[in-house]
Amino acid sequence: MAFRKKGHLMQLENPDILIILECENLDNLKKLNLDAANSLWYGKNKNKGIGIFSFGSYQLSMMDIHNKDIEIVIPIIVTNNDFRFFLFAVWAQRTKDYDYRHIGQIWKAISHYKEILSNEKVIIIGDFNSNIMWDKNHRLASHSMTVEALSNLLIYSSYHNHYGVSQGGESHPTFFLYRHKNKPYHIDYCFTSNYFNKRLKSVLVGNYDDWRKYSDHLPLIVDFDIL
Repeated sequence: MAFRKKGHLMQLENPDILIILECENLDNLKKLNLDAANSLWYGKNKNKGIGIFSFGSYQLSMMDIHNKDIEIVIPIIVTNNDFRFFLFAVWAQRTKDYDYRHIGQIWKAISHYKEILSNEKVIIIGDFNSNIMWDKNHRLASHSMTVEALSNLLIYSSYHNHYGVSQGGESHPTFFLYRHKNKPYHIDYCFTSNYFNKRLKSVLVGNYDDWRKYSDHLPLIVDFDIL
C-alpha cells in the first residue's frame, strides 16, 4: 500500500524488473519518479492492484490471452533486444471460488497457461499467500499439488533451489502477520524454468528490522546471470 511513499526504496536495489503487490494505479504514482522504461498495472481497486515495472532496456507487454477468471495471475512478455521471456506476476487472494481460493487460483492458471509455461524461459513470481503448512485447508488444489504441477513443467522455486531446502523448510520468512516478529511465514515465491535455474546467482530476502516500518512483507530479490 501507498507505494508512492516507498518507491524510492526499491530504486536503491537497482532492479531490472519490479513486481509490486497491493500497488496503487499508475495515475497515483505520477509524482513518483521511478525512471521506469515500462509500467503495467492491473486491478479493480485503484489503490490495490498489481504493478509491474521494467528498467533499462527491458520492455513489458501484457498478453492478450489474460484469463480474467484468473485475474490475479498476469501473463506478460518481457523483451530486451533479442532476448525474450514470459513473466507471470502473481497476487493470490481470497476469491468467491472457495474451493480454489489463494493457491487454488495459481493451480488453475497452470492448467490454463500450460502451453506457455512449457517454454524454456518462464518466471512466475509474487505473493502466493501459501505454504505447505496449509495443505490440509486446500484439498482440491494445495500448495504441494501446485508445486508438483510446476515441477512437471520443469519449473522450480528459486529460493528452495538456492538454499537447498524442501518446501516447508524455509529459514527466511517473507511475511510477518500484523508486522509481528513472532508471526513469520514464507509465502512469496519466484518459480523459474530451467533456463533461469541454470543462471541463478542469488536469492535474498529483506531484513525484518529494515523493512517492518514499510510493509508486512519483505522484498524477495532474485538475481540471474542472463545478459
